[in-house]
Amino acid sequence: MSNQHLLEQFLQQTVDSLTNDQFLKMSFGNYQGNEKELKNLYIRKVKVKRVEMLAFNYRYKTRDIFKNFPVLEGLTRISHLISNDFKVCTLFSKSKEVIMEHDRKGMVGIRERDVENAPKAELSHDKVKKRLVPAAEKSYLTDLRITDKGGVVFKNAQDKYKQINQYVSLLDPLIRSLSLKGTQKLVDMGSGKGYLTFALYDYLVNSLHMEAEITGVEYRKDLVDLCNTIAGNAGFATLGFVQSTIEEFDVGNIDVLIALHACDTATDDAIYKGIKGQAELIVVAPCCHKQIRREMEKGKTKNELDFLIRHGIFLERQAEMVTDGLRALILEYFGYKTKIFEFISDVHTPKNVLVVGIKSKKTVNNKEEILNKIRETKTYFGIGFHHLEKLLGL
Repeated sequence: MSNQHLLEQFLQQTVDSLTNDQFLKMSFGNYQGNEKELKNLYIRKVKVKRVEMLAFNYRYKTRDIFKNFPVLEGLTRISHLISNDFKVCTLFSKSKEVIMEHDRKGMVGIRERDVENAPKAELSHDKVKKRLVPAAEKSYLTDLRITDKGGVVFKNAQDKYKQINQYVSLLDPLIRSLSLKGTQKLVDMGSGKGYLTFALYDYLVNSLHMEAEITGVEYRKDLVDLCNTIAGNAGFATLGFVQSTIEEFDVGNIDVLIALHACDTATDDAIYKGIKGQAELIVVAPCCHKQIRREMEKGKTKNELDFLIRHGIFLERQAEMVTDGLRALILEYFGYKTKIFEFISDVHTPKNVLVVGIKSKKTVNNKEEILNKIRETKTYFGIGFHHLEKLLGL
């Protein structure tokens, strides 16, 4: 039987499962297409405004992208995907699993397996998610006006509650990857009202049963007093808040340094403190990249991108990327492996970059190469200096 005939047979089984209300989901693997970071695809049936659609979850290396398609359009896309891009696809239905696979020689094979007690298909577009920080019985969430006394999230706090959970979800695998010994010392620079600081402490100490001491550093005394009161009410004995600027606070030796939305060079001050404190993990969500933008405006270097950066909004975006790119290089110079994620923040700042540095046990052998890359980047964009570079004396 030809490959084309087998692919058509597999697609027909997919159509039949949808038509007969047997369809549960599909998973695609062994991607061989042109999108470099795409790893997997998952499809389920959903209802959007009472219309059945196919929800495509494209799983990339560092992010997920969700798209909904009418059923017929979705089937057309599935037909293309199993013919060209994904070499393995499994159809899950209420009665059986059907696996389509391309072997190394390019030949298609189909296997089937009967199943019993298959789960019921979930058609809700907004699936109920398991939260790492559940809302119930959290006095700090009530004190912070995220939930009422019954643990119900206020309507106007839904975005903040989602942000809290996404933040903890991002940090969870990073902290778990560290060589944890004894009490972990974490410092949250610019902790503000403490939404994220409280949630992280609660998760590490009460869910992971980790020995942790967390200090929130905040310049505004009223917020420091409020947070210390809430921490006392919650019985969080090793969580405390101090009044200080990031620049003036003495971190000592620490395990984890966090700084979310520290404005402009305050992010550099935080990274500097983390490097000097020999932190195993440094996590920052930078804000307001003004210092490098001013340098680029002053330098006015002619290069292949000058047609872009003569426009203010493009200059601003370019300054953000250059600033954080240089921060990542500097972290690598000091022995950190770097990762950059997109962090969903809140309604006012929908998306931010999360710069992560994880201390490597290996000696950095290409320091001169990194320094040359920093110098070349500064020359290319007409940058006299980077604040973090200056702090560290590079």
